[in-house]
Amino acid sequence: MKMEERILLIEDKPDLRQMLKTALGKEGYQVTEAGDGETAARLLNEGIYSLVLTDLRLPGRDGISVLEAARESSPDLPVILMTAYGTIEKAVVAMKEGAYDFIQKPVDLPHLLLLIQRAIQQQHLQRENILLREEFAERYGFPKIIGEHESMRKVGAALQRLAPSDTTVLLLGESGTGKELFARAIHQISPRAGQPFVAINCAAIPETLVETELFGHEKGAFTGAGARKIGKFELAHRGTIFLDEIGELPLGTQAKILRVLQERAFERVGGVRTIQVDVRVVAATNRNLEEATQAKQFREDLYFRLAAFPVTIPPLRERGEDVLQLASAFVAKFCREFKKPRLTLSEGAADTLMAYRWPGNVRELQNALERAVILADGEEIQAEDLQLRPPRPETILPKGMELGEDFNWEGGLTEIADRATQIVERIRLSQVMEECRWNKQRACEKLQISYKTLLNKLHSYELG
Repeated sequence: MKMEERILLIEDKPDLRQMLKTALGKEGYQVTEAGDGETAARLLNEGIYSLVLTDLRLPGRDGISVLEAARESSPDLPVILMTAYGTIEKAVVAMKEGAYDFIQKPVDLPHLLLLIQRAIQQQHLQRENILLREEFAERYGFPKIIGEHESMRKVGAALQRLAPSDTTVLLLGESGTGKELFARAIHQISPRAGQPFVAINCAAIPETLVETELFGHEKGAFTGAGARKIGKFELAHRGTIFLDEIGELPLGTQAKILRVLQERAFERVGGVRTIQVDVRVVAATNRNLEEATQAKQFREDLYFRLAAFPVTIPPLRERGEDVLQLASAFVAKFCREFKKPRLTLSEGAADTLMAYRWPGNVRELQNALERAVILADGEEIQAEDLQLRPPRPETILPKGMELGEDFNWEGGLTEIADRATQIVERIRLSQVMEECRWNKQRACEKLQISYKTLLNKLHSYELG
């Protein structure tokens, strides 16, 4: 969208500068002007531009120096030079140094506008190619969200309300529920839809590399940094960045994320120049961030900033017959991919899908149907083609103290053990208090805990 394209115009003659600014403004471009190379270099350090249009001859730092500053600012920033008669040879040299093109004075406005349009389009394609190379290394599901269950309708309504704003959104839910798909939906129905959507899985990046992935780095910032790297926040300028598994970020990186949310600014690793960005942040996690803040594993100020508008994606087991809708869509998808005749679900396969608890959610369903399409022999997918693993044993605990199918097995061993302990303690406390007819002293003796501990636990579990 032209209205969002910013052009840095450098021309020392005020009349020509004003004429060009007016003409570019009429075309919908936002123009920042400078009368000399020093001012231009400073402005390049302070903002992000779509294109630089500069005179070759300038007082102080000339157009070649401005070109060098632009290349330093951003390697893919297009620079168009305006040349007077007698400086064309120098302009040709500048093109070898990385200028996009040059135009002779007096300026032919239609030709200049065409050059600008092409240069900006080329920059967009270059940045899209960077994103596509990384994006297609991953395999995504459907381009649209499928589901009619009431829980999904509520999520859809929440996204419709949030999408038009620039508000930061926190998507909550179990692993495999498709949080990235919902993040893409927010982007597609927002005013930023025509701009980049950049997704990054914070848990998949080594801690030593996470900052350079998010914010980029300068040449020589560390061993092996042979060239400048543009980070994901810079690539997402004017668009949306999706930070999946944000709860896995190191505390130091969390502080930088908070700064971007508050000031829309950051520095590349090894850099001193502050880069301003216009980015909408959508974050996601399957962790309990409130508990993580209490454990000092997540910054409280960042949590409060993210949690202003939380949206919880329901697990697949709570979405009723959405399972069958999703399954049919997956079957059609994989039949096309594997060039197989259209398959349908047998009654037995459908019953199996509805009865299964789907601990891996939509991701597990997708994998099961991909496998089933490959194995199916005939026109229908049978229950055995799904090869669903048997349900996890409910418990190794005494009868009446089962953890149950809904127990959350995600996270580290300590986190899982803590959740299991709370369930067991509550059940056992309730049993013993009933057996002792709520005689707290007798209960303390049976449980082998102090009276104060018993009172604290009864209060904590809201018993009695």
